[in-house]
Amino acid sequence: MTSIDDIRQAAARLQGQILTTPFVDSRTISEIAGAHVFLKFENLQFTASFKERGACNKLAQLVDAEAARAAGLAPDTPHLRGVVAMSAGNHAQGVAYHAQRLGLRAVIVMPRFTPGVKVERTRGFGAEVVLHGETLEEARAHAFELAEREQLVFVHPYDDVAIIAGQGTVGLEMLEQVPDIDTLIIAVGGGGLIAGIATAARALKPGIEIVGVQASRFPAMVNAIQGTHHAQGGSTIAEGIAVGSPGKLTQEIVRQLVDDLVLVEEADIEQAILMLLEIEKTVVEGAGAAGLAALLKYPDRFRGKKIGLVLCGGNIDPLLLAAIIERGMVRAGRLARIRVGARDNPGSLAKITATVAGAGANIDEVHHQRAFTALSAQNVDIELVIQTRGRTHMDEVIAALHAAGFEASEQR
Repeated sequence: MTSIDDIRQAAARLQGQILTTPFVDSRTISEIAGAHVFLKFENLQFTASFKERGACNKLAQLVDAEAARAAGLAPDTPHLRGVVAMSAGNHAQGVAYHAQRLGLRAVIVMPRFTPGVKVERTRGFGAEVVLHGETLEEARAHAFELAEREQLVFVHPYDDVAIIAGQGTVGLEMLEQVPDIDTLIIAVGGGGLIAGIATAARALKPGIEIVGVQASRFPAMVNAIQGTHHAQGGSTIAEGIAVGSPGKLTQEIVRQLVDDLVLVEEADIEQAILMLLEIEKTVVEGAGAAGLAALLKYPDRFRGKKIGLVLCGGNIDPLLLAAIIERGMVRAGRLARIRVGARDNPGSLAKITATVAGAGANIDEVHHQRAFTALSAQNVDIELVIQTRGRTHMDEVIAALHAAGFEASEQR
């Protein structure tokens, strides 16, 4: 198993190579959650993810071993011809970026479904990108084939002692920055991050509580540790932790060192992403918001505690972020759809829009419906999408329409 010494050595190795990210309290989120909440901003790393830590630690060790071989100090060490990794996201960028920095050849195998922006970003770091397979398993198998055929070192995204030690430097920093933290809530996919953090935290503060979080659609670690049989879904907005099976090394560490694992739903993750954007003015991906999602979903469990959350990544598709923002506004009542029934006469629409404006709301969209309606032929259904200040304001807009003589109701 990875030890605290491995993590301390990794921290020394990473000095000056990665960012020591801020770990600061969020006053507003603390008030909302009823706990003292500290946020670790790993989304500020150069590739916007903690994955850089493990990748850099692994590659630096390989470079050191190659230097020792070249100097004749380790003649049995094989020549380092480069590295290969399989990833559709953050691990790919972390390996590619640090391989470029260290002068190593990097081959990244990505499934064919990988979004073009991620492919180009990985290529931008100098990696050779190979698109292969329709699934992550097919891409992984091809990466193993390339490693053997071209004598490249396979860099696993989580099930590797050097990777786990690198990720563990997050926990080392957190306990150094805020020594009296008493609870850590960590996102879990393959388990590399929580395994490393748990190793560091248990060594430095044995009584600390460590809770892992998985998306309910990808509960592999929960099933493995708790013996449950939660079904696995097809997709999640937390794609960074959408792992079908946990690592063997990480699973054993989680079993020994982690207190509990919980599941969060897609809506919980969406709410957390939007809250971090609105309150902290920081962009996180689904996996990066999983810890906050758990805190918001289980408030009684964490109430009054001093909690550390890791914003583990910030690589989210802009269109997905836009959809999350819009859906969040709907849930908060700040974007509402109202149906208004009116006589199909000149001036009716003008009166409706004037009434809405007089109530202080802004109209986004207007749709007339004459044919597909149960109203009489002399009437028209008008659907308005309006911006409001919240649910109370929306009720005021509907009341104003009623007062003006119109039938009006919110459409869910």
